[in-house]
Amino acid sequence: MSDNWVVTPDWLDEQDDASVRVVDVRDAWEYDGIGHVPGAVNVPFDAFRSADGPQGMLPPAEEWAAVLSAAGVERGDTLVAYDDTHGVFAARFLVTALYHGHDDVAVLDGDYSAWVREHETTTGTPEVEETTYEPGERGVDVFVGTEAVADAAASDAAVVVDTRDPGEFADGHIPDAVNVTWTAFVDDDTRGLKSRAAIEDVLAEHGITREDRVVLYCNTARRISHTFVVLRWLGFTDVSFYEGSVRAWTAAGRSLV
Repeated sequence: MSDNWVVTPDWLDEQDDASVRVVDVRDAWEYDGIGHVPGAVNVPFDAFRSADGPQGMLPPAEEWAAVLSAAGVERGDTLVAYDDTHGVFAARFLVTALYHGHDDVAVLDGDYSAWVREHETTTGTPEVEETTYEPGERGVDVFVGTEAVADAAASDAAVVVDTRDPGEFADGHIPDAVNVTWTAFVDDDTRGLKSRAAIEDVLAEHGITREDRVVLYCNTARRISHTFVVLRWLGFTDVSFYEGSVRAWTAAGRSLV
């Protein structure tokens, strides 16, 4: 399942395996008041951001373990996350899980809006038996620091991708980076991802191929989470994740252009 990265509402609706854990990362008032996928547990975005250090960064292992334990998640579960923002917050949840050694993860294509079009919802809260979740080693060695990003920017075999909006990119970006905003992969009508072919076309327009080492950054690593999931879904194998992004780059005394 972890090779899929993206699952459809129909696929999720057919699952009756208790090890498929559905996680709603919207705010509690949305989960309770608007409704949610039956059986989904609520883990709001603020619950898995680091309480210390720069806002939005990955939480330490003990904080993450407490969140997943309270949600009733076991290490062997398949995590399927969704939000109502094209999957960008859900992807951040999944990258956090990956960072802490949980590699069976997927985002729900089309977010909550796609689910409610053809599937039932509920406002009832499922009974959750708390677990003792133990984070593991990083599932994939994709998290890189500033020096690795600088090396990639100077390499002909790598491409550094800025996933922010064009205006942010114009205001200052890592030297030699290309700008591919994360929303370029989203279909506004369906709220889901564009077809694989359409996304491949977007990447090709920016000179990004599977032969490249791709290094992603934004501001606080939320938007690159979505692009990371998309690239892995497409089959890109050499994708690196610059968690510190612009904040870490400038904090290291390096300049934007």
